[in-house]
Amino acid sequence: MARYIFVTGGVVSSLGKGLSSASLAYLLKSQGYKVRLRKMDPYLNVDPGTMSPFQHGEVFVTDDGAETDLDLGHYERFTNISSKQSDNITTGRIYSDVIKKERKGGYLGKTVQVIPHITNRIKEFIKKDITNEDFVICEIGGTVGDIESLPFVEAIRQFSNEHGKSKTLFIHLTFVPFLKSSDEIKTKPTQHSVKELRSIGIQPDIIICRSQQSIPLDQRKKISLFCNVPIDNVIETVDVRTIYEAPISFYNQKLDKQVLKFFKLKPKKRPNLNPWKKITKIVLKTKKFVNIAIIGKYVNLKDAYKSLDEALVHGGIANNVKVNLVRIESDNLKNNEIKSKLKNVSGLLIPGGFGKRGTEGKISAIRFARENKIPFLGICFGMQMAIVEFARNKLKINKAGSTELDKKCYPVIGLINEWDKDGKIIKGTDKDLGGTMRLGLYEAKLRNNSAINRIYKSNSIKERHRHRYEVNNKLKNQFENKGLIFSGMSPDNKLPEIIELQNHPWFIGVQFHPEFKSRPLAPHPLFSSFIKASKNHK
Repeated sequence: MARYIFVTGGVVSSLGKGLSSASLAYLLKSQGYKVRLRKMDPYLNVDPGTMSPFQHGEVFVTDDGAETDLDLGHYERFTNISSKQSDNITTGRIYSDVIKKERKGGYLGKTVQVIPHITNRIKEFIKKDITNEDFVICEIGGTVGDIESLPFVEAIRQFSNEHGKSKTLFIHLTFVPFLKSSDEIKTKPTQHSVKELRSIGIQPDIIICRSQQSIPLDQRKKISLFCNVPIDNVIETVDVRTIYEAPISFYNQKLDKQVLKFFKLKPKKRPNLNPWKKITKIVLKTKKFVNIAIIGKYVNLKDAYKSLDEALVHGGIANNVKVNLVRIESDNLKNNEIKSKLKNVSGLLIPGGFGKRGTEGKISAIRFARENKIPFLGICFGMQMAIVEFARNKLKINKAGSTELDKKCYPVIGLINEWDKDGKIIKGTDKDLGGTMRLGLYEAKLRNNSAINRIYKSNSIKERHRHRYEVNNKLKNQFENKGLIFSGMSPDNKLPEIIELQNHPWFIGVQFHPEFKSRPLAPHPLFSSFIKASKNHK
């Protein structure tokens, strides 16, 4: 039977519950146990798919096509366990499911209430799709005390009562601030957070204390005393220099040991932390570096391109170099600024995105990379803008564009059913933005002896997609006659998946999102190759 670990947060948000959960999962997995990670988000959106990155950060996509919280990206990168649709749920999804059931008469005329109907649905989610896992780690989003998270906290309280204390463990992550003026570490916020948690029926078994510096033993004893937790279960996590130190830090603090002790289990084998030590050494100590420009609309928002940032770091790890990210806002990027802003850049990346804002700046930057032989990687929207740039400047189609941005353009990009046999625009179907995209894992066939074929060392790949518009295949021959080849296609040969430019050191665009499958312990080949080309760029 699975054992359930529930991770809550207190004092402030963004403490690192996701990284803590992922690190614990890695440690348990490396000791021979099968682990599953899940996230419960308290917002009312059904999923984060239509939310602005300014609101929620990156939308992570799973193999089976779920648009999920970015913490699932942390889970996958640290454990190499692919997440599923059944591993993320929101308050919006919970209420939607309950209301649909009520409309169909599923509650036999009963009054539908938060307790028991909403909490029962949450408990169903916790147990769903569990087979032979030893541990299920469930992270509850938000901060304890928020009204939005109350149904989830109540549900896990009930779950513990129903399944037995020996099968459930509560971990509470708090912030322990340091007051410079009085030169003191203060435990009171942690005490109040645990008091809030206990007031709604949950006594934490382990408290993880996030701090900027080591917590003296006296303060840990104080937390132990007032929060009713054994001193060995008061775990400190001092700010790490890189997130890849987190598994090492938690191992040194014996978090995994205390979890196994709680469940009366022993390690099946010794955890291997050498890969993390090697990665940390490269990230922190290597003196070689490469500058990579990311041009987008949300570049100054830390979480907007989280998986992308990490994948570039992984590419650096594979090449034993540090990747310096040069973030350039595309909104106000002028033609006369591009040369100066890209002066010391060795590689250019245009990420995915939606909407017209900032597109002309991206197109101008792509032209500069193409003409000046700078390694270029276009992802999803970035690939589509590379198509538009090439069509305008090499095929001389002045009005080339995407129907996403301009319904009156020459459609080199558009909704797949917007083209008739003559390539003319017909009626679009973008009336419902939620859940209408090509999402999840799709296959692509690679052209023999192409650059992408050599990078992947395969004739067929499967990558994750998240987009609503496709490249118009009608102009394929015209593009290829000018040197831009379609080196990856869908199995039916209708949808362009990958483009590459001949007579260029490294110029590749992909319709999918390779960053979602990159891991620090297994860097994605596309990013490894891109960083290698950028490293060699003069």
